[in-house]
Amino acid sequence: MDGWLSGLPAPRRRAGLLDARYRLRAGGEPLPSPGRRLTPSCHGDRPTLRFAPSPNGLLHLGHAYSALLNAEFAGTLGGRLLLRIEDIDPVRSRTELVDAIARDLAWLGLRFEEPVRRQSEHLAGYAAAVEALASRGLAYPCFCSRGEIAAAVAAEEVAAGCPALRDPDGTPVYPGTCRRLTVTEAEGRRAAGHPHTWRLDMTRACAAEPGPYGFTVFARDLTETSVVADPGRWGDAVLARRDVPTSYHLSVVMDDAAQGITHVVRGADLLAATDLHVLIARLLVLPKPRYHHHGLIRDRDGEKLAKSRGSESLADLRERGVAPDAIRARLGFA
Repeated sequence: MDGWLSGLPAPRRRAGLLDARYRLRAGGEPLPSPGRRLTPSCHGDRPTLRFAPSPNGLLHLGHAYSALLNAEFAGTLGGRLLLRIEDIDPVRSRTELVDAIARDLAWLGLRFEEPVRRQSEHLAGYAAAVEALASRGLAYPCFCSRGEIAAAVAAEEVAAGCPALRDPDGTPVYPGTCRRLTVTEAEGRRAAGHPHTWRLDMTRACAAEPGPYGFTVFARDLTETSVVADPGRWGDAVLARRDVPTSYHLSVVMDDAAQGITHVVRGADLLAATDLHVLIARLLVLPKPRYHHHGLIRDRDGEKLAKSRGSESLADLRERGVAPDAIRARLGFA
């Protein structure tokens, strides 16, 4: 089995993978030096962390790394470790994959406090939050299809003679077509049964909760750094999808608050999303946790491991006779 993890970084390289990123403001302005060292006594409540996989595919080594790192931080801080199943997707989420997640985590030797939170059991709460934001004029229904949005963006690019603004994920910022509908027009379309999402009115949201915005990150040595956030770069983000009354962004903020999460440990691919999460938490008057965004596990070609790319799963490795201790050691958790 030599080479079965040869595409992964050496264990010692995992510490501080994003420290340089954390020390830069937007535009490259240096941040202050890391501040005080975080200890369990920094909080009135016991530190609480969570691992939150989605049951739309089998867990792979990237998930193992994140779960083990959460467990390590929980142990260091003397905190609690919780599990959340992020199953808002009604099409891709499958019960058998929830069971597979439990088997994989147990195989790795990880234990989580009960109960396990499942997002699909809390849809009414997410819908109520969207309704509350809409009642304050901070969210609006959007009836545009993806094709209509693409056409509107293309027309704006032609008129402006330059590319449209894009959010941190590379998607063109929504041009605001339905934001310009009157209340009567929007309610008429909803009453007629037109499918729609709900979007955050970013301009009004930022006016309701003016900046500056920021959040605190903590490093592997538990020192803390303040990071400047810019939620506006996400534009009018989707709060609730057509097929389900929430979105990843809304659910994760509400779930972290509901579970009392004090320290969020997740992948670097979600670092930019934290800007938006900070604003949503403010709008809903929810506590703001500290964050650690770890480096991503990549394959031999430098691509991040992903279910959609068919990355080898933990179940596959187990079938091939790879021991959980070998995975822990190669990922740096010996």
